[in-house]
Amino acid sequence: MKKIEAIIQPFKLDEVKSALAAIGIDGITITDVRGHGRQKGHREVYRGQEYNIDMLPKVKLEIVIPAARTAEVCEAISGAARTGKLGDGKIFVFEVAEAIRIRNGDRGEMAI
Repeated sequence: MKKIEAIIQPFKLDEVKSALAAIGIDGITITDVRGHGRQKGHREVYRGQEYNIDMLPKVKLEIVIPAARTAEVCEAISGAARTGKLGDGKIFVFEVAEAIRIRNGDRGEMAI
């Protein structure tokens, strides 16, 4: 099993969810996060004062899938989230040693 964590732009969330639903992925955790990479934020002026906004709003997706679907899911996320501009985000893939469904004790891929 693999865990995919993707950091994307908030306005791309609906497109990414639709792309994942189209390939049959429905279990997903979504968290609002803040941060920056190479984008490094931007400057804003508020009431005459200039502020450096260095922590930008992003959305973090977490999905656990069978290992065989990793490339397919990564391609769906990157295709739907891509704008071609700085700040589109990142995808990280991790190994998952075990998954357990609390309700009935299913383990491994049966739990996802």
